[in-house]
Amino acid sequence: MNLGRFSRVAGVLGTAAAFSLLPMALAFAQDAAPAAAAAASPIPAATIDKADTGFMFLATTIVLLMTVPGLALFYGGLVRTKNMLSILMQVLAIVCVVALIWVTYGYSMAFTNGGSLNDYVGGFSKLFLAGVTPSTMAATFTNGVYIPELSFVAFQMTFACITPALIVGAIAERVKFSAILLFVILWVTFVYFPMAHMVWYWGGPDVMADAAIKGGDALATASADAGMLFKWGALDFAGGTVVHINAGVAGLVAAIIAGKRVGFGKEHMPPHSLTLTMVGASLLWFGWFGFNCGSNLEISVTAVIAMINTFVATAAAGVAWMLAEWVVKGKPSLLGLASGVVAGLVAVTPAAGFAGAMGSIVLGLVAGVICFIACTGIKNALGYDDSLDVFGVHAVGGIVGAIATGILVNPDFGGSGLADYTTKPGELVAGSYDMVSQVIIQAKAVGFTIVFTAVMTAILILLVKMIVGLRPSEEKEREGLDISDHGERAYHY
Repeated sequence: MNLGRFSRVAGVLGTAAAFSLLPMALAFAQDAAPAAAAAASPIPAATIDKADTGFMFLATTIVLLMTVPGLALFYGGLVRTKNMLSILMQVLAIVCVVALIWVTYGYSMAFTNGGSLNDYVGGFSKLFLAGVTPSTMAATFTNGVYIPELSFVAFQMTFACITPALIVGAIAERVKFSAILLFVILWVTFVYFPMAHMVWYWGGPDVMADAAIKGGDALATASADAGMLFKWGALDFAGGTVVHINAGVAGLVAAIIAGKRVGFGKEHMPPHSLTLTMVGASLLWFGWFGFNCGSNLEISVTAVIAMINTFVATAAAGVAWMLAEWVVKGKPSLLGLASGVVAGLVAVTPAAGFAGAMGSIVLGLVAGVICFIACTGIKNALGYDDSLDVFGVHAVGGIVGAIATGILVNPDFGGSGLADYTTKPGELVAGSYDMVSQVIIQAKAVGFTIVFTAVMTAILILLVKMIVGLRPSEEKEREGLDISDHGERAYHY
């Protein structure tokens, strides 16, 4: 997405010792730029490709489908009948509110230069989409090939919408609608937009190629205009850190601060409709092809790689969770299989365009088992009330996938390797790769995401608690949020 492949450039330019883009960029600019310029072929003229534009239109719409109704139904089936409508309302309202925030200032904060704060967040040069017209273009991963910037805005908007919607699963059935909305507005502003900037913002392949041809300090300057985690060389094809670890950690923090549901641990709280949960999980899997394949931003071979990986990693995780549950509990459940499917989707997200198919299967098998353990043994041991296992699936699955990406990108394991847009400007050649160094970079990015998200979420959720309060009264919670918040029910029998 999301500039997933873009971040390979940072890995190429970074050194194993420094794990940073900038030092190597400076050395490259001083010592290697003349040779690169001499060997360079002309950079193709910028053009908008109609096939890529159509591909992004399709990817964007099916990512929306995975949120509404996909995520809404998946979560809705897992709660009790009296809270079904509230979950549907929360997810749909979040999509509407965040979409408006995104085009007002979110896109600008994520994908523009932030001046002195550029390592961490963008600026406001594209406030209200200023300067974004039907004729402005956004880079893809191929020199000279672009898509309309508005299509990039819309695609990234769907990611901004689904990420905070994931969080509500952790605090389902016990937080007021007003608190949910205020928290989401603050969270996307101070957590999601900065994370998207830090991981995915950079100039694009043509900017790097042009800087390499110019030589001197041009490459160092171009390399410096990027988010902090991107400059570290962190790989995140479609949102392992930005979406899943981010949302999962936020969900856990919010669940702990909000407190447990009334009756948690004492009353049986089964899902009211696993039928709807299965429908929702299936829509999530379908929509995830837009999520992962669309993150390539062009209909090239990498999109096909992301497609096959999204198939097989997901299937492997579903089977792994099912078998683990069968062994431990004596029976395989539909809830377990559906949860495993989502865990596989989460785990493969950061690796989707980097890994090979066999590596993705191994990733799915590992993620399925680890997420099963996180959602059962670890959750029960620690006693926190993450209502719908947002942390156990999204944060844990995202951590497994993000770190494993550093291994699975290895060409010896069927991975794509790291792309180098500067050695031969205008062409795409393979760059250097050191597995240990890349895994350390991935772990460093994961650690930063966990700490940043946890601290910021705690501050914001406590602020919301002070302003509007988090919980309804015990009486209203027992009655259900459908009636207490919205005055209507999902079902009338």
